[in-house]
Amino acid sequence: MNTVKATLLLLACTLSLHAQKGKNDKKIKPKKEFVAELMAKMTVDEKIAQTVQYTADGTVTGPKTGINYIDEIKKGNVGSILNATGVKYTNMLQKLNLENSRLKIPLIFGYDVIHGYKTIFPITLGEAATWDLSAVELSARVAAAEAAANGVHWTFAPMVDISRDPRWGRVSEGSGEDTYLGTQLAVARVKGFQGNDLASINTVMACTKHFAAYGAAEAGRDYNTVDMSERTLREMYLPPFKATVDAGVGSFMTSFNEIAGVPATASKFLLTDILKKEWGFDGFVVTDYTAINELIPHGVAKDSAQAGELALKAGVDMDMVGGIYMKNLKKLLKEGKVTEAQINDACRRVLEAKYDLGLFENPYRYNDEKREKEVTYKKEHLDAALDVAKKSMVLLKNSNNVLPLHKEQKVAFVGPLVNDEWNIIGSWAASGDRYGYAVSVQEGVNKIITDKSKVTFDKGVEIIDSRRDMMKAALDNARKADVIVAVMGEFENMSGEAASRTDIDLPGIQKEFLSELKKLGKPVVLVLMNGRPLTLTWENENMDAILEAWFPGTMGGDAIAQTLYGLNVPSGKLPMTFPRNVGQVPIYYNHKNTGRPYLGAGDPEQKYKSRYIDVDNSPLYPFGYGLSYTKFDYSNLKLSSQTLNYSTKIKVSVDVANEGNFDGEEVVQLYIQDEVGSVTRPVKELKGFKKVFLKKGEKKTVEFEITADDLRFYNIDMKFVAEPGDFKVFIGGDSATKLQDKFVLVN
Repeated sequence: MNTVKATLLLLACTLSLHAQKGKNDKKIKPKKEFVAELMAKMTVDEKIAQTVQYTADGTVTGPKTGINYIDEIKKGNVGSILNATGVKYTNMLQKLNLENSRLKIPLIFGYDVIHGYKTIFPITLGEAATWDLSAVELSARVAAAEAAANGVHWTFAPMVDISRDPRWGRVSEGSGEDTYLGTQLAVARVKGFQGNDLASINTVMACTKHFAAYGAAEAGRDYNTVDMSERTLREMYLPPFKATVDAGVGSFMTSFNEIAGVPATASKFLLTDILKKEWGFDGFVVTDYTAINELIPHGVAKDSAQAGELALKAGVDMDMVGGIYMKNLKKLLKEGKVTEAQINDACRRVLEAKYDLGLFENPYRYNDEKREKEVTYKKEHLDAALDVAKKSMVLLKNSNNVLPLHKEQKVAFVGPLVNDEWNIIGSWAASGDRYGYAVSVQEGVNKIITDKSKVTFDKGVEIIDSRRDMMKAALDNARKADVIVAVMGEFENMSGEAASRTDIDLPGIQKEFLSELKKLGKPVVLVLMNGRPLTLTWENENMDAILEAWFPGTMGGDAIAQTLYGLNVPSGKLPMTFPRNVGQVPIYYNHKNTGRPYLGAGDPEQKYKSRYIDVDNSPLYPFGYGLSYTKFDYSNLKLSSQTLNYSTKIKVSVDVANEGNFDGEEVVQLYIQDEVGSVTRPVKELKGFKKVFLKKGEKKTVEFEITADDLRFYNIDMKFVAEPGDFKVFIGGDSATKLQDKFVLVN
């Protein structure tokens, strides 16, 4: 049993014990009956109040609205509060609410718990780099346990947006560019947050966001326009959302963008026709922060009343922060512009979620100060965070086996993030402590190296400041070293929401400093902390080794140090393509061929092909890429049959051998190409992956199964089918693999 699975089992047992303590609540009727009886007693005003969420004064996650949430609670005008955390605070607000609620309807407290609550795991993109579903589920489970112990009922995660543009800052919150990988990870996160019982006091309700196609914003600019075909929407962007519905997610959040001229928050097509009717989603839909208000600048509503009308009719059940529903719904009802049935449906969905969370049994069930202290920063949680962080490390380059380092080497650690605790936990780090609990790289190294004469630590430069006064001391120490390790990257707030960048190079004068270090003639290792793929062409040509550490979380310094010194063999794989330069963006592995596809440098006719004249089409590092300290060899690809029909399976097997000097894990990836379709198909699509552990010298046969369901797409008539024809199968360690075979799908 691997470490993550063992920890997951231990936590499940521990958390189940805590869950039992919440079972001394009053007994109430079954959900449908209870909610129906409650709603029969409610006035229209009380129903509308359930659709209203305001923000407390905690974490700032959007523009100020000027609404006094305390006054609104006293008036009974609130169904949910955002950004209120901690047992004392939420207890006080719940008490205030119940004292002013005629029917004693509890508040639901929501908070952005994205990759940890107090114990912070790697940013979500870093977690995706583990390609380890158990690890990702474990991260969400720990986050849920800590959040619930701190009075939080509801998290605004997972973000399942597929994104192919690293300029978009919110790639840090998602799982990258691939639909299949993103779908698997989305389900793992829902399972981790919600567990098997939302009423357990160690789970929180998840919220799938942002519905939909937010990650396809034009020019990678946050909140920007999206326009695409319905085929692309359904094939590439919607599957992770649908998978979370099937997994039982409790809520959905609308996206800020428009699609085909209709903002998502006003889209009946998305929220009602697809989500609620076609997919049968029975949870509730909340907007993103002030998204109903933003229908006015979008240009589809003339005022707040029309904005509220459009949102309710589209299928929005709760208005986040903007106050539009509270201000307008009753008036719209009187004018006949919305119906009481529409208000009732929104109210019912919210009340049923509160029921599922056990809040009607006991509104204070999450408010236990003893449990808050016991659960927050538990050793098991910190151990889990370290384990997941180690799995998220992606080795991008390792010339001449510079890594791992050896304890007897003299190593100069330099760079603006070498002793950093603030940025290492990344953006959207909930209530994580940036000082005190976060482990810096320097701290992590000092735990391993007892002879302090073997290591030095210098900043050298800042992240974006052009000051050069610290550079000399750093270069002097580097000159005396055997190996130089430069720890560099972005500020945590240079990725995330409202943090799009057109230049995705290393910021500031960090590259200049690397150039000076290279002149010393010593091996240089670059360790990166960042929330997005960067353009690293110069670094790839000039650095001896590159380790992508993302923002690795509370235990990040230990994870990086253990990886550098060989106590952890890197096994991470890229969930997003790294471009050669920003001019290639958007760039992704599962692109289409054109009528004039460029076949690479060996193509005899290159001019009139789909290519650049100044750089190759290929990425710097492809999707799925990641090296190890050991070497894996793939051979003997076999198909159990060259023919597949609609009721059979093909078994695909490949031998994977560890031919290096370290034990290690490898992510074996299976891709398929549909060679001819009624509409054009991608050159490759990920259809399976398995993470396997191999001792040095060991060989294993890894098997996959392919069925006709794996081959389905939206055909020329927009029917979701698998068409007969020829297919290629590829297996390897990344999306650029050439090892392949063929089969035919027949009727």
